[in-house]
Amino acid sequence: MVEKSPVGDDVRRRAGEAALAEVEPGMKLGLGSGRTAEHFVRALGARVRAGLKVVGVPTSEQTAKLAAAEGVPLTTLDAEPTLDLAIDGADEIDPELRLIKGGGGALLREKIVASAARRMIVVADRGKLVKTLGAFPLPIEVVAFGLGATRRAIDKAAGRLGLSGTLTLRQAGGRPFVTDSGNHIVDASFGLMPDPDRLAAALKEITGVVEHGLFIRLASSAIIADGGVIERLSS
Repeated sequence: MVEKSPVGDDVRRRAGEAALAEVEPGMKLGLGSGRTAEHFVRALGARVRAGLKVVGVPTSEQTAKLAAAEGVPLTTLDAEPTLDLAIDGADEIDPELRLIKGGGGALLREKIVASAARRMIVVADRGKLVKTLGAFPLPIEVVAFGLGATRRAIDKAAGRLGLSGTLTLRQAGGRPFVTDSGNHIVDASFGLMPDPDRLAAALKEITGVVEHGLFIRLASSAIIADGGVIERLSS
């Protein structure tokens, strides 16, 4: 798992809990992954146990286990293909609410759920706000077969956009990290990305790339915790 600078967990908790104000009875919710999103799921569970009626679609096996333990009823996108609201975290957020996600390895399912939701709200601490995306390595989910060729194609596509950097196959326990969907992740340290839209489009064209961690035009708003202060941003 890729980690940025440490932030007090109480700050993440405030951001996650603040998102509860957006939840209404009867909603179908996308339940995000990562530590801030986990705080939302825990707070949602308390509301469910108090009588709130909602259902959730988890974006990872870890979130599914947490939601079940908290008593949140779960469903699937096969049963509920359109969601009212998705709540998820982010590794970076720029002024246009473009995101880098995937530090926890769930970017494919997170993007599927976000795309199925009428609204996506990002919950994060202020340290995730950046002027330009790219200080955080960009996670790119790839299939294992032909990994070397896929990495070369990623490098060439980035080079055409004036980007370069190290492509690192993510490891876990001394072995390549495997996502919930059975793929690997390449973390691309391209540095600052002046045009993330073009990079996102270029990566989608590469055979072998399943998905990437650039979330473009998916987040409608963000709930940002800065100490005891909660700020709401809109796209």
